[in-house]
Amino acid sequence: MKIGLDHLTKSFPANGRKSKGKDVIAVDDFTFTIPDGKLVGLLGPSGCGKSTTLNMISGLLKPTSGKIYFGEHDVTDLPPEERGVGMVFQNYALYPHMTVEQNIRFPLENLKGKDKLSDEEMKKRVEEAARLVKIDELLDRKPGELSGGQQQRVAIARALVKLPRVLLLDEPLSNLDARLRLQTREEIRRIQQETGITTVFVTHDQDEAMSISDLIVVMKEGKVQQIDSPQKVYDDPANAFVAQFLGIPPINMFDGRIQDGKLWIGPDAVLAVEGLPDQQVAIGIRPEGFILAHDGHLKNKMVRTEVSGRDISILSTNPASRSPQVRSILSSDDLPFIKEGQADFDLKPRKVFLFEPESGKRLRGTLKPLDQTHTSSPEEVIEVELLEQAENR
Repeated sequence: MKIGLDHLTKSFPANGRKSKGKDVIAVDDFTFTIPDGKLVGLLGPSGCGKSTTLNMISGLLKPTSGKIYFGEHDVTDLPPEERGVGMVFQNYALYPHMTVEQNIRFPLENLKGKDKLSDEEMKKRVEEAARLVKIDELLDRKPGELSGGQQQRVAIARALVKLPRVLLLDEPLSNLDARLRLQTREEIRRIQQETGITTVFVTHDQDEAMSISDLIVVMKEGKVQQIDSPQKVYDDPANAFVAQFLGIPPINMFDGRIQDGKLWIGPDAVLAVEGLPDQQVAIGIRPEGFILAHDGHLKNKMVRTEVSGRDISILSTNPASRSPQVRSILSSDDLPFIKEGQADFDLKPRKVFLFEPESGKRLRGTLKPLDQTHTSSPEEVIEVELLEQAENR
């Protein structure tokens, strides 16, 4: 079931000093078609409008303007119970006095008319839903006897037992610890792929959204910033907000300039630039975009290194950096070549992004390495030093 959002807008009446007498626009002119059978992540900071969007899709909130379509049918004014949606909330909302089986069965007992099921049909549906989320051995327990992850599975089974056309998940993992979050998000992805239900997943955790979504919608202050596949959003951010919101560790931001066909960070020319005029720019460099190089173009002051198995992080400083420290992620193979004092780097052009300093709008030019005849790799430097030592013996 595809979901069409056509110029969807939701505003709330002014309330309090922050609104200054103006209506608060929670979702602003959101237009997008969620493809049939896909899992779409609504991603953004608190207050960006993602849960409001989900509640409008479910029918819990009515849009101020715009339309919502399920397939070709306009469901904007349809009540929630007639939309065929299953919804999983952050707090699970399980009935503590009921068993797992009774909690899952509850939505089926409210069906009426032609949709009403027999006891046998309800039992079969409950068992199928429980088996799908792997809690079929827990049907006789009550919620208080379950772990957080098991309770979340019960909530998902309860949403699935109605055979919904659309599954809506509102920050379903935020109450779980780190290990359970990882396991449960993998289960959500498995269930979605097995059922083929169109799913909308709301989260502020970019790692969750990137790991299980087919498409990501990044939102800020009610406005859509970018819609694309997770890898595309990461590799080709539409603006500075998207670049900074996605990525662990976060992107490094610098103040810089384009001058004479070169990109400058402070006194260092770091890349060649084509297609953009001379101007001041904000520069984003992903942590994995640094290449440790003897006499590299970007010259930072070393702070320390952090070793984490296969990777190492170099923490350094640069007067043009917008944060106190610059984090560069390198292979642990580079560890022998790191020296105290200065950290010299060359940059991977595809990991460097340019933005307007004030608006954050993406500037799209072509970045290329500068002439690197003066630059040697760490291995080459070691080899030269060994040769010099041999000649001096």
